[in-house]
Amino acid sequence: MRHQPSVILIPMPDPDHVVLVRQYRYAIGHWIWELPAGTLEPGEDMETAARRECEEEVGLSPAHLERAGAFYPTPGYCDELMVFFRLTGLGAPRAPAHQDDDEVLEPRTFTLDEARRLVAAGGVMDMKTVLGLQLV
Repeated sequence: MRHQPSVILIPMPDPDHVVLVRQYRYAIGHWIWELPAGTLEPGEDMETAARRECEEEVGLSPAHLERAGAFYPTPGYCDELMVFFRLTGLGAPRAPAHQDDDEVLEPRTFTLDEARRLVAAGGVMDMKTVLGLQLV
């Protein structure tokens, strides 16, 4: 299966906190906490996509982006590359951002310890978030 690359955001208001979003995932029939993420639009570069997704899903604009890693989550059947970015210097977006029509997202700031406990308790169920939390 062919898939556009995606960006996985690790939005950090400060070194001890991370923003996760609560989102309903129809494929599994559950609300889960996860790192915000999105697929690149045609012709879009990784950093532009990361900034756009942060504004759309978290409602904040990052001053700094740092690439934290890149991984193929399912290379056995899909060529999607997930590129992780640590985003810092979060502030008001340059312009009002709008979520996609099919998205209902609830952003919330957690301490890194709280986020990792949420993983252990089963409140985080996707591998991109588990991996992303290990990169910080």
